Amino acid sequence: MTTTPEVEPVTSPPTLRVAVLLLKAQAVVVGAIAIFLIFKDITATFSSLGVAIGVTVFTVAASATIYAIARALGHHRSGARAPGIVAQLMLIAIGYYMIQGGLGWVGAVLIALAVLVIGLIVSPPSTRALGYGAPDDETA
Repeated sequence: MTTTPEVEPVTSPPTLRVAVLLLKAQAVVVGAIAIFLIFKDITATFSSLGVAIGVTVFTVAASATIYAIARALGHHRSGARAPGIVAQLMLIAIGYYMIQGGLGWVGAVLIALAVLVIGLIVSPPSTRALGYGAPDDETA
């Protein structure tokens, strides 16, 4: 009879858990926007239906991608760190253009959220949990 050694579950540091939670919240918000766009696609008349459908498909894909990134980070997949940062850099660009378009407070909130998530993802505890740098039990 062979016994397998017990493996302790890997716990995420608070910084990574908050980053994952914020990314999942972003995915939900983008998903809600996608649902709104689907409703508008079905009920409205368009001069360019192709563009409307393209924007809707892009929004659905963005929501799914952000959720996938959050899930991968939650499972300590180190390869999800860079896409997570890129998604937040794109959010910073969106926030900038919202500020330029007259929605300053919304843009500022988006930029602050993106900077917060990037900071959480690259923080030392998150970095170690994702397999970069020295393990928690080693001292530098």
